[in-house]
Amino acid sequence: MSLAAAATNESLANTSNVLIYSAMAVYMLAFFAHIAEWLFGSRSKVSRTASALTGEAGAAAPAVQVKSAQGGSTAVLDRPRVVTRSASGSRDLPDGPGAAGDDAQGDLYGRIAVSLTVLAFVVEAAGVIARALSVQRAPWGNMYEFNITFSTVAVAVYLTLLVLKKNIRWLGLPLVTTVLLDLGLAVTVLYTASDQLVPALHSYWLWIHVSTAIFCGAVFYVGAVATLLYLFRERYESKLAAGGKPGAFATSVMERLPASGSLDKFAYRVNAAVFPLWTFTIIAGAIWAGQAWGRYWNWDPKETWSFITWVAYACYLHARATAGWKGRKAAYLALIAFGCWLFNYYGVNIFVTGKHSYAGV
Repeated sequence: MSLAAAATNESLANTSNVLIYSAMAVYMLAFFAHIAEWLFGSRSKVSRTASALTGEAGAAAPAVQVKSAQGGSTAVLDRPRVVTRSASGSRDLPDGPGAAGDDAQGDLYGRIAVSLTVLAFVVEAAGVIARALSVQRAPWGNMYEFNITFSTVAVAVYLTLLVLKKNIRWLGLPLVTTVLLDLGLAVTVLYTASDQLVPALHSYWLWIHVSTAIFCGAVFYVGAVATLLYLFRERYESKLAAGGKPGAFATSVMERLPASGSLDKFAYRVNAAVFPLWTFTIIAGAIWAGQAWGRYWNWDPKETWSFITWVAYACYLHARATAGWKGRKAAYLALIAFGCWLFNYYGVNIFVTGKHSYAGV
């Protein structure tokens, strides 16, 4: 028996595998709950955006009664509708009510979906911890471990934002779908048996550099989902503004999302917030490279694509802050930047050989 095999706790490694598969099962239940939320939530308010665009009276908010100074009569006043300015600035639109559609049935399914997501997150996090304890090291020494950790952190980011911003349950369905795909890829294609690291990775910088890279990727992912939904919602709003009539399914889905301006602002804020940390990730990697290889920068494929990703997001943030590049143009740049991150995440590790190629995948 080799030293690496002797140092691996096979019982904990097997426990980790069981927990990951169990988390996938719970995520699947959460997926179906989110589907039920979208399908069975009320469709009674799907005319809100159309009314806002056409100026129909049906779009007005409920009226409120105010007693007069004499105390005898009452005056009926319209409560101002809270709206969000779109990215183009050409029209003011209300945010949709979220996935639940403002009804009790949809809200019940949504709460079940979130509860199942929380349970799946706890089980998956326990699987990641068990994997780490099985070899007494950070649980990201190969692509399998990176995947299960990344999906765990992505869900943690979503749940944290859900606490801070009440109306982002619309993110739940794409998130859970992506996590299921990510874990499916991890356990089938990328699975690597629990083992020790190569000597070059035995450094405290592994905890600093890789953990920040995983967190940044999770936040970039959230920004990318919001950006993609912004493009669909903005096209939907433009079609309504031009007098078109989208299909019933598109209307039902799009009306439950925030306004395009809100989605655009949300994506920009999360990307801008995490960009400095991505900068630190590259700097930390360079410092680690100097200690491990004697040079701070070797133009290794992973280093190169990390820098390309940094440049792409820098261009997006600059374009987004420039008046002429708000809206769809900036959104396309954001998706290109996230595509660079994805290639750095998967493509470089799987298809390109370099100094960062450890433990197969």
